[in-house]
Amino acid sequence: MRGLREGLGGMVAGTIAVLAVAACTTTTGGPPPGMTAAQGAAYCSTLANAYGEYVANVGGYLGGNATGGEKADIDARVAIAQCQEGETAAAIPVLQQKLRDAKVPVPPPPA
Repeated sequence: MRGLREGLGGMVAGTIAVLAVAACTTTTGGPPPGMTAAQGAAYCSTLANAYGEYVANVGGYLGGNATGGEKADIDARVAIAQCQEGETAAAIPVLQQKLRDAKVPVPPPPA
């Protein structure tokens, strides 16, 4: 029994270490690495506009009345909300993938 407890303790400690490293390396808010806040916001807005134009109706982003067309899925709506809140590092990859999934060319990021 003691060996089992020691083994589980090691697994828990290992799991905590992995989670701590992941938490320290994950960008939670702000722009993606290599972009200023203004660049991240502009690029996120460009992606959201492309999504709204070519993929699904986002109804004036989130608060407007949707008229016609397919409604945006929840992941896209969350990403657009993140853009609006300045959490562009989280939003940009989601919107890029949504455009790729719809076979829409992804606009290039700012240089």
